[in-house]
This record gives sequence, structure tokens and C-alpha cells, in this order.
Amino acid sequence: MAQLTRTIALATTASLAFGAAAQAQTLLRLNHNNPADHPTHISMEFMGERFAELTDNAYRIQVFPNAQLGTQRESMELVQNCALEMARSNAAELEAFEPLYSAINLPFIFASEDHFFEVIDGEVGQTILNASADKGFLGVSFLTEGARSFYGDRPINSPADLAGVNVRVQPSPSAIRMVELLGGNPTPIDWGELYSALQQGVVNMAENNPTALTTARHGEVADYFSLNEHTIIPSVVVISSCAWNDMSEEHQQALRTAALESQAFHRESWDAIAQASLDTAQAEMGVTINTVEKGPFIEAVLPMHEEVAAQSPELAALIDSIKALAD
Repeated sequence: MAQLTRTIALATTASLAFGAAAQAQTLLRLNHNNPADHPTHISMEFMGERFAELTDNAYRIQVFPNAQLGTQRESMELVQNCALEMARSNAAELEAFEPLYSAINLPFIFASEDHFFEVIDGEVGQTILNASADKGFLGVSFLTEGARSFYGDRPINSPADLAGVNVRVQPSPSAIRMVELLGGNPTPIDWGELYSALQQGVVNMAENNPTALTTARHGEVADYFSLNEHTIIPSVVVISSCAWNDMSEEHQQALRTAALESQAFHRESWDAIAQASLDTAQAEMGVTINTVEKGPFIEAVLPMHEEVAAQSPELAALIDSIKALAD
């Protein structure tokens, strides 16, 4: 943590120096844990460019890839403490900071990809993004990362194939409970340690979208990718309440506009990128892609919907709203 503090301090010093040179331009640092060639990084760069344009260069967003300013958890805590302006996390980890995110983390809550986009693009999505305003941060956009599936040293064709298997999960109650209901042993491991964990057999399986096979090179240490598509968990770009409150209403609206435009930009490119990852993993990395009958998986995890709804009236209402949009 001392090293992380020094890194943040150096970034802050660089930010101040840049601001002086750019005639009081405000620099917002945005940290995330993906590489610079990942689609989310490219989309966040797009957002930064649009935000600069819409504010006549009053603001600049500098995107830090590869967890340069901390892990997802660390960067969220820094955002809450006003030590970092922005971060990209995901809905799974954010439920520890704002419970309403757990509604969109439920397995098979979305009937289709179109249903997912209707939720995040509309009033329900905005409700979730705004819900954390009293917790030190606000969400500004969702960036789809497609459906998540299981991958590792064996094909997963039914829940029975997960019985007793160590499965890496994010530090998310929803992810842990899902794997428990499917019969596996949920094992929270930091993203940066997952490659070696798969390689050394610390875990047999992980779950993520297809780009994990290529951008994180997990296809080098995973033999199978099983398309059961249990969840669609988006990335979320957040801003600290301090940075947000320092903006004028005009600049806040400009950031909202830039964020929504980046959300649409990202959506247009994602499907092709995910398919390209599957093709590359299969052709160049030797990963076997297998399709899955989803019915048994859906049946096994449906109790989660009632369990999460029982946590609060707000969550119950949100889950009902999401399901209503499927119609």
C-alpha cells in the first residue's frame, strides 16, 4: 500500500504539472486493470476525447491501464476517499459498494442481449448508476463485456461437471453464490494472479467473456471455453463525488453525454471483438469451444433471484423492473 500511495502521489504531481502547462485544464485520472489494447480502454479513451471536446478542453481524462494506480478494489477505495478521480470497475465488484448492482449480476436475469441493452441504456440503468451518490462515487456509464462463460481444463456441459471443481470468481457475493449453486468451489482470486493460478492448477476453471482468452492470454493455460453464458456483467466507469461536485452543471452534463456516447461506441464494436477472440483462441491457441444446453444451469441458479430480491424492497422492485423489460 505504501508503494501504491507513492505511485498515486507521483501521478498527482504529474497531473498538477500538466494542469499548469495546459492553462488550468483539469486532469481526471481514470484507472483500470485491462491492457491498453482492450476494448474498454479504447472506449474510455474515446470518452475522454469527447469530454475534452464538449468542454472546450477545460477537462482531460488520462486513462491508466494495467492497474497502474491500484487494483479494482484499491482504485474504488481511492475514488471514495477522493484520492483518485475516476475508475473502471465492474458490476460484480461494485455490489460490495452499492447493493443495487447485484440485480444486474444475477445469472440469466437477461433474456437476451437486446434486453440487457434496454436495461443499461434506460431508466433502470440510470437508477443504478446514481444510487451510490451518498457513498462517495457515481457511475457514469456501462461498458458491455458480453456474456460470461466457464473456461479451464475441462468442458462444462452441465452443472454436474462443476461438482467439487475450484472455480475462480470475482470477490462478489453473487458470483460466489452462483458457483455454489452450480456445485463448484468458488475461489476469489485477483485478476492479475489468475493466469498463474490456472497454469499451476490452483483453480481448474474461471469464468469471463471470450476476450479473457486473448487479451489476458488465458487461452494459453485453458483447454476449453464452454458457452453457457450465465451472466452479462458490464464494466462501470465511476467518478468520485468530490470530482463530480467540483464540476459545473454544464460540465457534469458534458461528462454524461461523453459517457453515453462511449457506451454506444463500445457496444458497436464489442460483438465483433468477442467473436474474433473466440476465433483466435480456437485457431491459434488450441482452445476447444463447446456449446452448452443452458436449461439445467438456469434451473440450478434461479433461487438466487428470490434470495437477492429478499434483501431489500429496492432490490426487489429493481429486479421486477428488469424482468418486465424482457416483455
